[in-house]
Amino acid sequence: MTLTAAKSSRAPQSFRATNWHEGIAECQMRNEGYVLVTVVGTAGSTPREPGSKMVVTASQSIDTIGGGHLEFDAIARAREYLAKGEACTELHSYPLSSSLGQCCGGAVKVLFDVCNLHQQHIAIFGAGHVAKALVPILAQLPVRISWIDSREELFPSSLPANVHKVVEEVPESEVRHLDENSWLIILTHDHQLDYRITEQALKQPSLPFVGLIGSDTKAKRFITKLTQRGFDDNALARLFTPIGNRDIPGKQPIEVAVSISAQIIERLHEKEVTAGNSSKDSEKPATAFHKEKDTTSDT
Repeated sequence: MTLTAAKSSRAPQSFRATNWHEGIAECQMRNEGYVLVTVVGTAGSTPREPGSKMVVTASQSIDTIGGGHLEFDAIARAREYLAKGEACTELHSYPLSSSLGQCCGGAVKVLFDVCNLHQQHIAIFGAGHVAKALVPILAQLPVRISWIDSREELFPSSLPANVHKVVEEVPESEVRHLDENSWLIILTHDHQLDYRITEQALKQPSLPFVGLIGSDTKAKRFITKLTQRGFDDNALARLFTPIGNRDIPGKQPIEVAVSISAQIIERLHEKEVTAGNSSKDSEKPATAFHKEKDTTSDT
């Protein structure tokens, strides 16, 4: 039997921006964290003058502060700040000597300003009717969205700036690529695929919210199977099914999308509340209770 490698279009979105101020605007539109790197002081011979700026994201850099080892080190340092996940402003001095691999003989002071952090990442699996109604709503919130399906033809031709389309023949394989603390919304057309994605997600303790579309019967079957596979209460406590705010009725795609959006909005606001506050009923996990909602799949 010949095996063919699965194809994926998970490559990072490229930036259209060509200078630092366009880069800031694009990062803001995408709700993507970035570092504004600015030359604030120079002495002697230097590659760029004070006021030169560049924007650094986790995957790309826009504009330049002079190139060479100075810029390489500045990019690496900026990404270290991003990885820490904390907004900060730091000043660093660079002697342009052999220790940096440059022989300009001058010195540069560079300011690192970490911006636009803590934008929640949401991975939406499935590009059916509910997902198509849901994504335009969620894209208006301060979130980053990865929209994942194997069927490229289902995606709209135009997407909001903070939505990244991922075409993957094996959608469950994308779970391992998700950032820590990503939230999952599972809306596929296939119950078996739903289960595989759910199982992979619950294997990752760093994924705190695994929202699954479906009926009470589907939820109970999934929980029974997961329990038999060895998932304990701590893992199942991260599974929320049926997903959505249970105070919002309706089975039409837009009604289900509004219900899910309400739950996501509530979670976003809860992130801002002092730790330790108890969650509301609409935020109880699947093991707490179920409510029948005939949205078992999203074709």
